Amino acid sequence: MPAAPVTALLMHPVVKEELLRDDHMRRLDRCCELVSTTPFRSFEELADHLPYLQVLISSWGCPRIELEAAKAMPRLKLVAHLAGSVKGFIDDAVWRRGVYVSNAVSANAVPVAEYVLAAILFTNKHVLDLAAFYRLHHENRAPWTKEAPNVGNYRKVIGIIGASHVGRKLIELLGHFDFRVLLYDPYITALEGRELGAQKVSLAELLSHSDVVSLHAPLLPDTRDMLGAREFALMKDGATFINTARGAIVDQEALIAELESGRLHAVLDTTEPEVLPADSPLYQLSNVLLTPHIAGSLGTETQRLADCLVEEIERFAQGHALKNRVRYEELTRLA
Repeated sequence: MPAAPVTALLMHPVVKEELLRDDHMRRLDRCCELVSTTPFRSFEELADHLPYLQVLISSWGCPRIELEAAKAMPRLKLVAHLAGSVKGFIDDAVWRRGVYVSNAVSANAVPVAEYVLAAILFTNKHVLDLAAFYRLHHENRAPWTKEAPNVGNYRKVIGIIGASHVGRKLIELLGHFDFRVLLYDPYITALEGRELGAQKVSLAELLSHSDVVSLHAPLLPDTRDMLGAREFALMKDGATFINTARGAIVDQEALIAELESGRLHAVLDTTEPEVLPADSPLYQLSNVLLTPHIAGSLGTETQRLADCLVEEIERFAQGHALKNRVRYEELTRLA
């Protein structure tokens, strides 16, 4: 059994209080040599422990790991990030030294995929429209096929843009239903798409054939404003666009124009800017479900993040392969 790695928490104290329960701390204490159960806020506070540190547990509120900090931690083997993206806070020097980096993106993908699944099922069933009609007219009048031939989920076509953690989890969930799933992602092959449970297609084919289009691409220079007027014009009349990724991937004015025409529906959990101005038409459009960036982990769901992190550190301490390792060569196409 390998010796317990010397480990420290580097994060805002509130994060530790909110996410790491007593049983998490007991598990960490069993597999690691924790220098303190109280999180540190800076490398200056950690100075006495840096030469011996092997595992650094980071999260929201942690400082960037610069070159000088990396040099001061010659024994560092793992940065385990109790959050999502690690881009921007780890200097290249850390990667060059062969330090493993892990995060909890896969755990946070679960509630996002669940949110999108719920949105797909509700939007195809026209639940919000029918509920509004019922509330207004006090009339229990479900539409028959002749009146609303597109109501329902059976054999609908769902288009997924991006085989990200969320995209892959969503495809897995959709596999339990009678959907046809299309996938656009330039970084995977047709065979990989089939193995995931989807048919790889071009972006134009996905947009023109899908009843629901759900965006799961990262925000990168190449994906900013990726979906504009030309792309939205390809979508079928009555189709629904769902965004739980980033608002800046979408030309929002182009989307608003289609929504104001009444041709499309949308479920938007992210926008650009994230908090819309008070006069934004998105607040008023009846064909838009607007939520305040709630698809990710909330409440009890945050415990999945902590479970994911602790399990990863237990694997590392036992000498097993990491399950959620982030690789440097993948950073350019990660969120």
